[in-house]
Amino acid sequence: MSAPSKPAPFDPRDPLGIDDLLDPEDLAIRDTVRSWAADRVLPYIADWYERGELPGIRELARELGSIGALGMSLKGYGCAGATAVQYGLACLELEAADSGIRSLVSVQGSLAMYAIHRFGSEEQKQRWLPGMAAGEIIGCFGLTEPDHGSDPAGMRTFAKRDGSDWVLTGRKMWITNGSVAGVAVVWAQTDEGIRGFAVPTDTPGFSAPEIKHKWSLRASVTSELVMDEVRLPADAVLPDVIGLKGPLGCLTHARYGIVWGSMGAARSSFESALEYAKTREQFGRPIGGFQLTQAKLADMAVELHKGILLAHHLGCRMDAGKLRPEQVSFGKLNNVREAIEICRTARTILGANGISLEYPVMRHATNLESVLTYEGTVEMHQLVLGKALTGLDAFR
Repeated sequence: MSAPSKPAPFDPRDPLGIDDLLDPEDLAIRDTVRSWAADRVLPYIADWYERGELPGIRELARELGSIGALGMSLKGYGCAGATAVQYGLACLELEAADSGIRSLVSVQGSLAMYAIHRFGSEEQKQRWLPGMAAGEIIGCFGLTEPDHGSDPAGMRTFAKRDGSDWVLTGRKMWITNGSVAGVAVVWAQTDEGIRGFAVPTDTPGFSAPEIKHKWSLRASVTSELVMDEVRLPADAVLPDVIGLKGPLGCLTHARYGIVWGSMGAARSSFESALEYAKTREQFGRPIGGFQLTQAKLADMAVELHKGILLAHHLGCRMDAGKLRPEQVSFGKLNNVREAIEICRTARTILGANGISLEYPVMRHATNLESVLTYEGTVEMHQLVLGKALTGLDAFR
């Protein structure tokens, strides 16, 4: 009988040995995305954030396409066909750089591309998906309206038939990628129910003014979509879905990426605080040697790696075809909430330096305030879980 192997040394970056759950391809994809973010985002992100812009977004999109990060869990049409776990790992690494970069990828792949891939015609897939996978075409997803966020069924954007055409009128708000998109997937009321439309953004009557003066997701393009009697051919409508199950299905896919991504922001903040605690001296020794600081670091590490384990579990369920929307709500509710708390605690360890853009902590904290409420507020996910637990609908 062979002697049992000795456990590996304790790794502060992976205290639970979660990497042992990943296969070599998983690790290679993670390392590729991490290396890209370290080279193309981290040296510049503080400046982009301070300026409130994402310069070179089209070039960044093409680079992300070249490493297979756009629509990466979709199959065919130039997409990578990666697993859900691999897509999640990519989201974690991208958001460890900045939530705005992960949002660019998430909206492109999990919302706009996913909608066309899941509900579009073969002609629509051939027209849009290869260019989107390569980053040559940027997409956006128009669901939220100025007066209807958590209640998409109340949307006022309307599409009416005019002969064989559709005429689309309305407004969408807080749309990532909107003013740089070549195609907008827009959801609208019709006489038949809610339908989705693949709208070329150069269509007359379509405009996408950029939203300025944000204090969160500053290194991200956020826009309003305005449709003023936009005339579309019959083949612009996504043929394979009618009703809210279309956009909500897309949102479930995107929320899954947030479960992973939020842990990237948390990891970046935790690692910054850990390194700072080992080098910052007060009262003659590093502050990491004080009990209160160690308690903070221990609690942060526990929540961070519990969150990564939860994300991995949900990814395995998605890959097995067993993931339910309620389980995604479970992940988004927990992981974003805990990520914000990790950032806030990290800020206290860094003291006054915690508010400086020389460190990533405050940038991640302010970004996560948006992540907390987009694609389903805390309250909406609590009610989703409440209904699942009790069988009673408290939404109305």
